[in-house]
Amino acid sequence: MRPIAPRPTTLLEVTNLLPRSEVRLILATETFQHTGSFKFRAAYQVARNAPHGHIIAASSGNFGQALALACKIFDKQCTIVMPHTSAQVKVDAVRSHGGIVDLIDVQKESREKRVAQLSEDFPDAYITSAFDDPWVIAGNATLGAEILDRCPDVEIIVAPVGGGGLTSGLVMAVKDDNRQVSVIGAEPLEANDAARSFQAGRLIANESEPQTIADGARTRSLGKRNWEILHDHGGLSEILEVTEDAIFDAVRQLFLRVNLKVEPTGALAIAAVLSNQERFMHGGLICCVISGGNVDPLVYAKIISCSS
Repeated sequence: MRPIAPRPTTLLEVTNLLPRSEVRLILATETFQHTGSFKFRAAYQVARNAPHGHIIAASSGNFGQALALACKIFDKQCTIVMPHTSAQVKVDAVRSHGGIVDLIDVQKESREKRVAQLSEDFPDAYITSAFDDPWVIAGNATLGAEILDRCPDVEIIVAPVGGGGLTSGLVMAVKDDNRQVSVIGAEPLEANDAARSFQAGRLIANESEPQTIADGARTRSLGKRNWEILHDHGGLSEILEVTEDAIFDAVRQLFLRVNLKVEPTGALAIAAVLSNQERFMHGGLICCVISGGNVDPLVYAKIISCSS
């Protein structure tokens, strides 16, 4: 197939989401990235660099479909372990790019356990993580580098937190650029293992996979590499916990005010800012990462049709 590489992010300056005009808000939206999310940046690096013909990973959907396309580009096979509750649009997307979907009930068997089983069945395969992998972090860092290059006066970058791959990449980009830019994580309250880990000063996992509407953040724990970058090396300024109602409202506001279709996980950064406006009222330039737009049409219609 013809060469495909990650697209530049789309930057949108918006003036109608925050009431104070002195606060500049820019959205770095990856909804127009290949496969509809930032995950293609990471998947592309994995598929290009792994010296294996078969790659196995677990994903709620965005990394899975990104990896399926990346493996198609580099003529490799991939198997994606996905929860049976994954959005059908994401399952279909993985298959459309030639990926093999392995559906599991995460209440009975963890993603990690199933991936371990597959690694025994396919010993020559490369096992990657959607967040806890050096190539994944490097791929995500390209988004941070773009934001810093194109928004030289940015002061704060807010981004979703699931396994920590995105925020780790953003932090690495900031460190490489030697800039005084704060990176803030936005995490669902229903899946707040990262926030609890930061409060405790040690890595804490959710007992089971959380069922937040933000399916891209349904990870049980931050990755070990991500924890080292975000906590042990002081990379993340703070984590803001976001309620389910705030996530729903952020998806609606992005549709109504910005004309942007965003999945619930992708709306986490805006939800965090809208829920903590006093935290961001100091002025300056805030960049919110809109991580993806892959959402089941019926779920999306239900969200945007509800009153605020």
